Order: sequence, then structure tokens, then C-alpha cells
Amino acid sequence: MKLLIIDDERSIRNSLKEILTDEGYDVDVAEDGVIGCEMAGKERYNAIFCDIKMPNMDGIEVLDKLHQDGVDSAVIMISGHGDIDTAVECIKKGAFDFIQKPLDLNRILITIKNATDKATLVEEKTRLTNETTRLTKKVYGQQMIGESPAILRIKEMIDRVAPTDARVLITGSNGTGKELVARSLHQKSHRSALPYIEVNCAAIPSELIESELFGHEKGAFTSAIKQHKGKFEQADGGTLFLDEIGDMSLAAQAKVLRVLQEKKLSRVGSDKDIQVDVRVIAATNKNLKEEIAKGNFREDLYHRLSVIVIQVPSLDERKSDIPLLVDHFIDQICSETALSRREVDPEAMRLLIDKSWTGNIRELRNVVERLLILSGDRITADDVRAYVY
Repeated sequence: MKLLIIDDERSIRNSLKEILTDEGYDVDVAEDGVIGCEMAGKERYNAIFCDIKMPNMDGIEVLDKLHQDGVDSAVIMISGHGDIDTAVECIKKGAFDFIQKPLDLNRILITIKNATDKATLVEEKTRLTNETTRLTKKVYGQQMIGESPAILRIKEMIDRVAPTDARVLITGSNGTGKELVARSLHQKSHRSALPYIEVNCAAIPSELIESELFGHEKGAFTSAIKQHKGKFEQADGGTLFLDEIGDMSLAAQAKVLRVLQEKKLSRVGSDKDIQVDVRVIAATNKNLKEEIAKGNFREDLYHRLSVIVIQVPSLDERKSDIPLLVDHFIDQICSETALSRREVDPEAMRLLIDKSWTGNIRELRNVVERLLILSGDRITADDVRAYVY
């Protein structure tokens, strides 16, 4: 922990330095306010002790200067001529504390501890705020980009449906942005401040899907070493997004149907019912009516899920949005990486529009990132022909 002592009396600053060094602190000293401010501007100090009465720059002026320079160290004012008015003025100016001479070691150590504890709390709050902002951007920062008729219809439907609790089934090919529709529905709903939980049903083994969705009790099966809350419980009050629901097993489908009908569930290994209030949004790249005909999907669950159906168009069905998407991805990728922004030549853009995008939006983003990495100062038609076609 690093401390700075600013005092024009050599005996005071040296004796205080010696005492605090013996206590394990790394201590620097300055003989006046000008030198002290210069040192504080170059070095990060956990706390600064500053005498109020100094000839060329008094303690109040030091406080003002430190604040102007953006120094956020805790400043502890010390004086042999202290009074209430002086102490109040120091605190108003932003001092952390005011200590009268002769200095009491216990008081000094307690003040340092309080100052560093406060700094730790401020840093933790800042870290948590930044982390919350980062996660919020991760979940909600992505936007539905486009002005094509198909996208405008979807945006209008989201605005109408989101405020309700109606269940929504989102259909469309892989990479079209079904998860963005789900997130927008949650964000614009009255549940937006409550949990938004995503489950990729295709990524969870069939033998584990029930435990993931509904939870399990300790000892319910060999690896159940402790109680586990499932995704439905985690999403209580908020929204549960069941992605790729067409890949869910029939046994799990039956339990999901029960939750939707009765708004209650039981964990694996328990017969106790748990009430849940969850809005379910589902998505699939499969034709569920065909899956019903094949016996792979329950018709009653389909009707429960598909109160509202939103079909997300493929990128080939909304080619007029490609210039907007390319520009958006360039901004997004460059802000996330060290890549410099490139302009796209008109002929290069025409080639991108003419291309068939079987991988949809996901493929387009990958292509834009590839072009940013491999192209020169501009993205040209030759770049597109070389790296895309």
C-alpha cells in the first residue's frame, strides 16, 4: 500500500514516514504542495496526508489541484491549528478526514484502514457496474438490423406481442437471428427487469434435459451430489427461451406441457410441486407440423407454444438489408477488436448482395470479419472474389 506525506516541516514528514514504514506501508514524502501534486499526478497513492498550513500552497489549494488533475486518492488533512471551521471546509472540499497534531498513531492507522476500505468498495462497485454493463450489452446490445418489409413486419409484431404474456414460437433457418427476436420480446415486456434464461435443447443430452429444465434433488441419480434448480425455476418471474425445441425428447415435452398447463413443476427425484411464473418463448429450425406427423413432437405442446408464430426470413429473402448489416458488423467487430474500420466499395457491396447466403446472418458476419482481417485500406470487389466466393 502506497502513501504520500505532504508537509513543509521536515521533522513531521520524516517521523511520520518512519512510523508508517515500520507499519509496513510504502511511503513517499514531499516538502510542499507543488511537489506533492506533481508526485500524486505521476504515482497512484492509496492515501495522501497533507498539512493545511504550508507557505507556497496550502492544504485547501492542494485539494483543489488534486481534484482538477483527477487524482482520486483519499486525502487526509493534518494541522496543528485545527478548528471546527477548518475541518468542515476541508471535508466540503473533498478531504477524507481531518486529524489534529500532535498525531496519534492509532488514529492515523484507523483512518488509513477506513480510507482503503472505502477505496476497495468503490473499486468493487465500479467493477460490478462495468460487469453488469458488459453482460447487459452482451444480452441486449445486439439489435435487429434492417428496414426490409419482412423485418419491419417482425419489429411491428414484437411491439404488439411483447407487452403480453402470450407464448411465442419463432421459426426460421439456422443463423437468421431467432434469438434476437426472443431477446427483443423479453426486453420490451413487463418482465424485462427479471431473469432471461436461454436453453439450447439440441446441445443438452436427452438424459440430462429434464434435470436441466426442472432441476433435481440431491441423490436423485449417481452424479446428483447436491440440489439443483432447473431453468424453469431460474427464470421464475421472467422469460425462458427454449431454443431448438424441436430436438427435445418426448418425455421432456410432456413435462414442459404440464408446466405450461399447471404453472408448476417437480424436480427430478421429488414429488413436491413448485409453483413457477414463466413466460416461455420457443424457437426451432424444424417444421414442427412435419415432426408431429412423424411422431417426434407432441401436437398438444405445439398448440400450447404457438399462440403467436413469428417466421424469421432468411438473408436471401431480405437482401436489401445487407448493406445495413455489413455496416453494422464492421462497426461492431472494429469496436470489439483492434481492427481498423474499412469502407466497402460499391462493386464489392454488389457482390455481397448477389451472393447466396445459406448460413444467413451468422455467415455474413463471419465474412465481414474475414474481409476486415484480409483486406487492405478498403474492401474491394477483388477482396470479395478472393476471400468470399
